Amino acid sequence: FMQHHPVDAAYRAAGFDFGSPPGLDLAGRCDAVAALPLKFQPGTAWGYGVSTGVLGRVIEVISGQRLDVFVKENILDPLGMSDTRWWVDAPDAERVATLYAAVGGELVRFDQLGEVAFREPLAHDGGGDLISTAADYWQFCRMLQGHGPRILAPRTIELMTRNHLPGGQDLGALNSGGFAETVFDGIGFGLGFAVTLDPRPSKSAASVGEFFWGGLASTAFWVDPQTGVSATFYTQLLPSSTYPIRAQLRQLVYSALLD
Repeated sequence: FMQHHPVDAAYRAAGFDFGSPPGLDLAGRCDAVAALPLKFQPGTAWGYGVSTGVLGRVIEVISGQRLDVFVKENILDPLGMSDTRWWVDAPDAERVATLYAAVGGELVRFDQLGEVAFREPLAHDGGGDLISTAADYWQFCRMLQGHGPRILAPRTIELMTRNHLPGGQDLGALNSGGFAETVFDGIGFGLGFAVTLDPRPSKSAASVGEFFWGGLASTAFWVDPQTGVSATFYTQLLPSSTYPIRAQLRQLVYSALLD
């Protein structure tokens, strides 16, 4: 869904936009992606792409299990995330939040994408597709803080939440095309998380070392190891640039802290 580069167009032409070509499992999807050109030489820039989806396939190859089975046995079950799954069947359909989109200054239902939640995917994508609840995702955030059942070593989480961009640079220097309304200066990227290196460019009171990410439908979460604060925020509104929710939420939360 990026539209900043000819490689983005090549992905859309191959059937990869908000999904993937029909009939492909995760292995087939990765084979198809491998035939497409790279947007840049690895290690020279940063781009929003399908890398986490490919990592899901790496897990399948190493573990010998389908990704959905591996995730359930090694992440969801140990953390008690019983409401997190790859699709929602009839008994829970009424619990699914409606997805909206901003069109012409109005908010309209976007069932074309929202109804994907009611169909089991053929490809269990490492970078998406999971359906969850606020309570379940809070369990995941608690794990990242070091609370509850341990599924990762503390040093592994420390490694994942450090900046891994070449030369210690930030997304402002290496980003290859905009993908959100948030500021890139002072923001690094670790192994699956954005990481705050310097909060001053975003005029934020966030701590150095805070790690976070946001979703396509304006959702957001962050974990701040310095203050012990974690936040999760849920809307169902596309695109995430409709309102400056994420920046304002941070200001409100950090302004409320007493120490």
